[in-house]
Amino acid sequence: MNTLKLVLKNKDLKKKIVFTLLAFLLYRVAVFITIPMINIPETFFDNDLMGVFNAFSGGALKNFSVVALGVGPYITASIVVQILQMDIVPKISEWAEEGPTGKQKITQLTRYLAIFLAFVQALALTIGITIFDIGVEANPLVFVYLAITITAGTAFLLWLGDQITVKGIGNGVSMIIAAGIISSMPTMYRSLWQTFVSIDTANLWSYTQFAIVVLLMLVVLLAVIYMQAVIRKIPIQYANRGSSQLRGKHDSSVPIKLNSAGVVPVIFAVTLLSLPLTIIGYLNVSGTSLTVMTEIFSQAKPLGFMLYIILIYVFTFFYAFMQINPEKISDNLSKQNAFIPGIRPGEETELYISRVMFKVTLLGALYLAIVASIPLISIWIFNLPTSVQVGGTSLLIVVGVAVETFKQVQTEANKQEYKGFIR
Repeated sequence: MNTLKLVLKNKDLKKKIVFTLLAFLLYRVAVFITIPMINIPETFFDNDLMGVFNAFSGGALKNFSVVALGVGPYITASIVVQILQMDIVPKISEWAEEGPTGKQKITQLTRYLAIFLAFVQALALTIGITIFDIGVEANPLVFVYLAITITAGTAFLLWLGDQITVKGIGNGVSMIIAAGIISSMPTMYRSLWQTFVSIDTANLWSYTQFAIVVLLMLVVLLAVIYMQAVIRKIPIQYANRGSSQLRGKHDSSVPIKLNSAGVVPVIFAVTLLSLPLTIIGYLNVSGTSLTVMTEIFSQAKPLGFMLYIILIYVFTFFYAFMQINPEKISDNLSKQNAFIPGIRPGEETELYISRVMFKVTLLGALYLAIVASIPLISIWIFNLPTSVQVGGTSLLIVVGVAVETFKQVQTEANKQEYKGFIR
């Protein structure tokens, strides 16, 4: 409530919020501006991969609008550039050490790569559509025209995200992703209502199931909000400070989030599992080959489900240790004349941080696996339509963005209050 009062008193912050809402409105208008010459059938999206991409684009992919790819290419480009910073490309690694100047170069490289990936994905998408033989003329110029149009839509969303970051409340690209996911929620709740309540055979059990699913959604939401804030703190001390400076609120620590990998491992796992089934689906493969591939890669099958969980664990460890480098943390502590109590500086500190990281990441991977599994389990138990998601990737993204945005708004409101106090 205190933060809300500060926001209402702050004219600049209210302007930023209004600007962000107008940007969201502009984004939603773009979702309904469709590409000419194409009319995609509903069956085109009857696979997990297209379903995930459509959810992240806020339904733009299903409409085949000018922003059909959303900011997906930018996310992919960001991950690729982060991987290249791990001493794979020395020049990019140097940029990462150059401070604001290097960061600007990396940002520019990420955007160029995002535009390139957007064109490649748009070209692959338009060519893939012709496999369905839905009236698109198999002409290279038509493919290039459609790909350029979709790429321009992605470039527009990146520009809009920048405007939200500069003139709005921040986290522009992340806010656009969250806005797209939130916009699809009314459709999800309508499907849930139609499944259990708005049917001729509705009875006490169907009403009870509806209430259980809604309650489960609420419980999962609260659990994710709580788990997103869980942090393991590694206490540190400075050799040039007295013991009286290290007590109470003055204690220093290295924070390690339970879910430092974010939602990336789940996205990677879904993409890798869904890609083979998507390809064979477009190629109209049938018979034994289709049955075997479905058993291996479908999350709805026991073997596919186990592979899904294994991939989440693998990507969680990979991305978490890519985000947090124990060696760099150890070096930074040594440069700051700091140390972990009871642990020698240098290699021993690095090994200690690595052990803590392993334990925290193990729990974080378990947390991600549970959240990612809840939608599948709930579909099995309650026979829910695929459009109804209890938890899952979308919830992780929305909660993560909401928590970060709230912190930014709170910081901005308090900053303005202190500025007024100084005056």
